[in-house]
Amino acid sequence: MEFALVSLVLIPMLLGTIGLGLSMHNQLGTVQLARDAGHMYARGNVDFTLLGNQQILSQIAGSLNLSTTLGSGNSAVILSSVRYIDLSACTQDGKVNTQGQAQGCTNIGSWVFSNRIVIGNNAFTSHIGNPPSSIINAKGAIALNDQVTNSNDVSTLTGFNPWNSQTDTGVPSGQVIFVAEAMAKGFQMPPFASGTNTYARFCF
Repeated sequence: MEFALVSLVLIPMLLGTIGLGLSMHNQLGTVQLARDAGHMYARGNVDFTLLGNQQILSQIAGSLNLSTTLGSGNSAVILSSVRYIDLSACTQDGKVNTQGQAQGCTNIGSWVFSNRIVIGNNAFTSHIGNPPSSIINAKGAIALNDQVTNSNDVSTLTGFNPWNSQTDTGVPSGQVIFVAEAMAKGFQMPPFASGTNTYARFCF
């Protein structure tokens, strides 16, 4: 009788502990996936548009089920490179007048995407904005003219933003900053774990 009464409390506590532990495991896996993908992406010696390299990332993801088929699986990795559009960038694209002033340089003073690669389930969306797929080539690159003039290419990163100043960015002109995001479906075990998606982001 006593055991039956105690079980009413102990069993939910046990299930809740299991659910919390599995959710923490998912979050740690998501953090590790974003970190590893970001390191390889920032070094520039791994082309993640190639299937073989995506398969390596899928193995790193493990139980997060990162698929190499776009739109499938339970997780995603979104790799982006962003740059600040200053007068030098406008000059490179020929968007200055004879007085050396920006002319037709729509995105001057903004951080824009110069590269975007999505691996896995593209139902997940980036937390720093999404450039139009029409301006991204097969290698994930975005042309300089789109970076300079296409207002839809501007990053919408808010909150923690290491590049939020338009007058003093803290990086050299033309410097690219690499952003790796990973997200995965959360563990579900109602009512102990609601399946909240996990998310991690690293900047390099």
